[in-house]
Amino acid sequence: MRPLTDSVPKPLLRAGGHPLIEYHVEALARAGIDRIVINLAWLGGQIRGYLQDGSRYGVSITYSEERPAALETAGGIFRALRWLAPGPFLVVNGDIFCDIQYWRLRLAETADAHIVLVNNPPQHPAGDFGFDGKIARVRAVGSPSFTFSGVALYRESFFEGCVDGAFPLKPLLLRSIAAGWCTAEVHSGVWEDVGTPERLQRLNERLGGGIST
Repeated sequence: MRPLTDSVPKPLLRAGGHPLIEYHVEALARAGIDRIVINLAWLGGQIRGYLQDGSRYGVSITYSEERPAALETAGGIFRALRWLAPGPFLVVNGDIFCDIQYWRLRLAETADAHIVLVNNPPQHPAGDFGFDGKIARVRAVGSPSFTFSGVALYRESFFEGCVDGAFPLKPLLLRSIAAGWCTAEVHSGVWEDVGTPERLQRLNERLGGGIST
């Protein structure tokens, strides 16, 4: 996303006149989720300065620092578990735009993860996982596949055996899938991985704005 992110963290890039992360905070508040934890890494102080304690959105925001370096997706979630556990919790990537209805998501008693999948975008045609209508599957060559949206519900047990540090999410998802503990659903509405200036431009055009920081 450089050069846009040289001076602004990706979640604060604006689409339709608002920072990407603000859309999520407002959607979470509408869903009745009033306690939010935000992981801070690159230029994270700007996110804290913009959202502050969350009171103007009707929520309470806690910040988890990924110091001295970014912890990758799973590492960041694991460090924040002290505020998220013991019950199931929702994770939303800060650099996506979507209209997923968070309040509708459910985690089965027998599952430790429930992931939201989307149809494969042009930049990721192979997808990430298969899906049989209920349970996520390891992607098989030649079979229908879907892309992980970055939105999911987890239990603390999903991170069993992990230690503090930087580590990716996908190996843990594959472990959960192999055990039959990862359910899934497909979202067919709006979803955009805002990973390049070009995709941000398309999103701004969709929302009636221009690229701004």
